[in-house]
Amino acid sequence: MVFERYYEDTKVGDECVTPSVTVTDAMIRSYADLSGDHSRIHLDEAFARTTQFGRRIGHGLLGLALTDGLKTQADYAFQPGMSLGWTWDFAGPICIGDVLHVKFRVGSRRTTSKPGWGIVVLPSELINQDGKVVQRGEHRLMIPRRPEA
Repeated sequence: MVFERYYEDTKVGDECVTPSVTVTDAMIRSYADLSGDHSRIHLDEAFARTTQFGRRIGHGLLGLALTDGLKTQADYAFQPGMSLGWTWDFAGPICIGDVLHVKFRVGSRRTTSKPGWGIVVLPSELINQDGKVVQRGEHRLMIPRRPEA
């Protein structure tokens, strides 16, 4: 069983590397159907070969979705809380066959005016099999404080 951290269980500087996932054609097609983004760069191989990437690439927001999902599978897990937002940059393409993982850390933390809650800021990187950061940014997450006994 995974230990889900309360706010008090976190400290600035804590780091984690998530499990990895391999990007597949089916993932890209499913994301296109889910999002409604059927742009040719994602789905048309002949067109994609004529672009700067030379092949089909995954949606940028697919990378963010994978980042969020991989974080929930990490050993450094949080009690269920509320996402307050992301600041996110796309640094490189995500391609079919890429093996991605996330490295994140607790960059800062603070209590809130809402009783029972704290906020952690998690600088994060989505990294491919070559060690290249393809996306990066930070996630602001509100998590519960430990209940008083």
